[in-house]
Amino acid sequence: MMTSMEQVELKVGEMNCAACSSAVEKALKKAPGVHSASVAFATGRATVIGSAIDGDSLAQIATDAGYPSEVIDAGIDPAALATEIETRQQKNAADWKRRAIIGVSIWAPFEGLHWYLYLQNIEASWAPWVMFFASTLSMILVGSGFFTSALAAAKRLQTNMDTLITIGAGAAYFFSLYIFIAKKAFDFDVGHPMYFMEAAALLAIISIGHWLEATSSAKAGSAIRELLKMQPDTAEVVAIDGSTTTIPTGEVGEGVRLLVRPGSRIPVDGIVVDGASEVDESIVTGEPLPVAKGLGDELIAGSMNTTGQLVLETTVDGRHTTVSRIAQLVTTAQSSKAGIQRLADTVSGIFVPIVLAIAAITVICWSVAGSPGDGIVYAVTILVISCPCALGLATPMAVMVAAGESSLRGILVKDASSLELAGKTATVIFDKTGTLTLGKPVVETVETVGVISENELLAFAASVETPSEHPIAYAIVNEAKKRNIQIPIVSNFEASAGSGVHGQVNGQLVSVSKDNAATCKIKLDGNVIGKITVTDEVRPEAKRTVQELQSFGITVHMLSGDRIETAQRVAAEVGIALENVHAEASPSDKTEIVSAMPRPSMMVGDGINDAAALAASDVGVAIASGTNVAMESASIIVPANNIEATVESIHIAKDTLVAIKQNLVFAFMYNVAAIPLAAFGMLGEHGPLIAAAAMGLSDITVIGNAVRLKHKLRKRRMKSQ
Repeated sequence: MMTSMEQVELKVGEMNCAACSSAVEKALKKAPGVHSASVAFATGRATVIGSAIDGDSLAQIATDAGYPSEVIDAGIDPAALATEIETRQQKNAADWKRRAIIGVSIWAPFEGLHWYLYLQNIEASWAPWVMFFASTLSMILVGSGFFTSALAAAKRLQTNMDTLITIGAGAAYFFSLYIFIAKKAFDFDVGHPMYFMEAAALLAIISIGHWLEATSSAKAGSAIRELLKMQPDTAEVVAIDGSTTTIPTGEVGEGVRLLVRPGSRIPVDGIVVDGASEVDESIVTGEPLPVAKGLGDELIAGSMNTTGQLVLETTVDGRHTTVSRIAQLVTTAQSSKAGIQRLADTVSGIFVPIVLAIAAITVICWSVAGSPGDGIVYAVTILVISCPCALGLATPMAVMVAAGESSLRGILVKDASSLELAGKTATVIFDKTGTLTLGKPVVETVETVGVISENELLAFAASVETPSEHPIAYAIVNEAKKRNIQIPIVSNFEASAGSGVHGQVNGQLVSVSKDNAATCKIKLDGNVIGKITVTDEVRPEAKRTVQELQSFGITVHMLSGDRIETAQRVAAEVGIALENVHAEASPSDKTEIVSAMPRPSMMVGDGINDAAALAASDVGVAIASGTNVAMESASIIVPANNIEATVESIHIAKDTLVAIKQNLVFAFMYNVAAIPLAAFGMLGEHGPLIAAAAMGLSDITVIGNAVRLKHKLRKRRMKSQ
């Protein structure tokens, strides 16, 4: 017998980076009955699924892990959540930006002064005081973020990259403070130099990396904010006497009647109980053509009411709408990703305890040998050199180069995790409308009945469609103009929501209405004179793009909310196997389909309805002409007029991934090589200075490798032009 699963939603506070969300996940997964747990750093929410689980107990577990949490309703209040996300993300990014600017402002000038005095062999009595105050200021203003993170990890009996930074900077600072006090207060020369500026350097450089991560997370979260804006903040509730009252959408209950005026978005999912109109449902289907809605038809939250006034009866409350569910899908998919940014914390989880053990053994062994002072210096050297400054730059530097070169090709790369997986892509999934197609309706076929010609049929149809603003009308009128057909003037024009248009043309009644076999049928004085089928135009480069991807051994699929016949026609035209066509798919269907694809997978889309699927794939690629939600949910954005850039993005990703791996090796190479030398005292009393120089050399190596990558990508770009 299968045990029923329950779902608990938590609001999690005080998360500063992706590693924090991972820590909360680990803590929650250990709780009894928990089947899965995902924590979205972008929204500060945790979703826990399991059997016989208690929300309050789970919240307490997350709180005990160092992140204050509380149980919240599983639904989403769009307005409240959008504000909450924006406020929290802006604060986090602003905090790290402030620390980075302060850190560099303190470190750079005083480091320059330090080395100037050292190289000029100038003994200035005031210099130690200046370095002491500068370093202390840096430890207080910049170091607090690292110290807080390291302390939180220590409370959980864990370590992270901030542990290394805290110990290294703290060791350099306090050992220098010991030397400083001994000399100034007791006139005792310990016989070792002070390392105040090395401590400040560690904090400044790594703060820049945290700032980049916070900025990247804010961009990911903005996708959800844009999505939530698709649902109106307020709704008009219709009373029994017909009067209306405006209330926040999040407070709307199930079974409530709402008024939706023309040009307004549907606030909550429901069923039409009065009125008729045409509704743009592209938020869900991605299809450009509005759908006629009348009595008994379903309405989807976030859809745009175009022509008529509607009264709906809600089928869900304001916190469980389609927009809310899509937002939940996006956040869950985002939180389930594991990017290369987390590699540093994973490695440090093993590296830090080893370094601490080596440092402790070094002090003990040298103390036993009768040189405890030297043992402390050598241990400090180990701790300083173990702080992976270059590790904080390894990924951002390569990503910066890739992003810059990509932008010259019209490709926007937004995060490092996509670069890790894009070069290994096994499956590419294209959305149909607006991606493989242009998203602009065009006339596909004109079928006449009787002796009337195609041009005459188009003239009649275009005449009555000219006053209309419907996408089908645009396609018909545009086709008539392309054929240089003289369009007669219509009189007594009338449009009926959901049924069509009609009017007098040269004294005859012409009507254009819906048809089951085609897009529309045209009648002249009540007699059918022809049918017109309107479809979406395939992008010129779509077939070539599919062929190039297939030549790499990549399997190509297509997703669509459109009818199976239409989807298969497009697939056949661009060269996608019919068995790889997934039609009539809702946003949740698309997410499930993408999640089940062979990994690593790349999803290419452009609509709001693609947002969750983009987030569910390993690499989300959005078309620049698409919605902001699709673009913000994606990690790569390609030009609107060139989806072949998808192929180029894979090329760039492969080269960048190689560079990132090389940078990570360089980042640790100096540390690993120098630690034994430091432990055995082979670096001498100036070991910490040598350690700092080694860190600088590793930084230079990482930057140099990034420059090499830039030249390689630029050379290929120039060759292709």
